[in-house]
Amino acid sequence: MRIKILAIGKTRSNYLNEGIDLFLKRLQHYVNVELKNIPDVKGVKNLSTDQQKEKEGEFILKELSTSDRVYLLDEKGKEYTSKKFARFIEKQQVAGYKQIVFLVGGPYGFSQSVYQRADGKIQLSSMTFSHEMVRLFFVEQLYRAYTILNNEPYHHE
Repeated sequence: MRIKILAIGKTRSNYLNEGIDLFLKRLQHYVNVELKNIPDVKGVKNLSTDQQKEKEGEFILKELSTSDRVYLLDEKGKEYTSKKFARFIEKQQVAGYKQIVFLVGGPYGFSQSVYQRADGKIQLSSMTFSHEMVRLFFVEQLYRAYTILNNEPYHHE
């Protein structure tokens, strides 16, 4: 199985990039994982929030294959504990999906077309985080999930 994380825009803070790179490197031990940044929409000053989400949605949908299993990182998604998220990842692997794609939207979330394409939604927290920070939190949780599945001492109860 391959994991792809698609994110709108780039992470501008060096400290976030360093953390993201650290966990992506660690994850390579367990799974083929890639983080791909989709360029920000240009000229957003002249667009409504919905128009901006639609443009971002077009960019996202172009990156997806029909066989991809797609999950949105969304504030209205299903919330998991770290152990339950590990089991979720394990079920995806056992199901034999070729590629799982996790989407990080822009500052206003996702377009309706992206919601319609998604196979599910995952909530990282009841709190709201910037879309840049979500990337770091998510790759860390993905790494944590794989250490749980491999009975390694990273996760503590």
